[in-house]
Amino acid sequence: MATHQITVTVNGTAHSATVDSRLLLVHLIRDDLALTGTHIGCDTTHCGACTVLVDGAPTKSCTMLAVQANGAEIATVEGLAGADGMTPLQEGFQQEHGLQCGFCTPGMLMTGTALLESNPDPSEAEIREAISGNLCRCTGYVNIVKAVEYAAARMGEGD
Repeated sequence: MATHQITVTVNGTAHSATVDSRLLLVHLIRDDLALTGTHIGCDTTHCGACTVLVDGAPTKSCTMLAVQANGAEIATVEGLAGADGMTPLQEGFQQEHGLQCGFCTPGMLMTGTALLESNPDPSEAEIREAISGNLCRCTGYVNIVKAVEYAAARMGEGD
């Protein structure tokens, strides 16, 4: 089996690894880097639980090879909160009850983060479109949408 030397920056920290050609990015993140907030749900891109940001774009890490991420900046759910505590989106999920079992939450947070970075005041329809690739079997999405709206409002207060 062929191996490759790669370097990725995950949540601001550079990591070098020797990876098998077939190693999925989700396994590099969870198994090699011990960042288990990124969940494995379907391995087919249908559920979105494995969503991370690769160079700022929401990416389903269960179908991206680790070698494809060579040189990339990757953000996982562990990297969201800073020294000041939770992000407005994380706060929104808490305040608006945007989670139940929590399995989809990391992917929803990463997708929501990317949305709010590109569109700081999304409409309900834009939020629903952005999260349409992330499945939640518990909430019915209403409170997830409210959580993103909450975050957008909080972020807008600083303007």
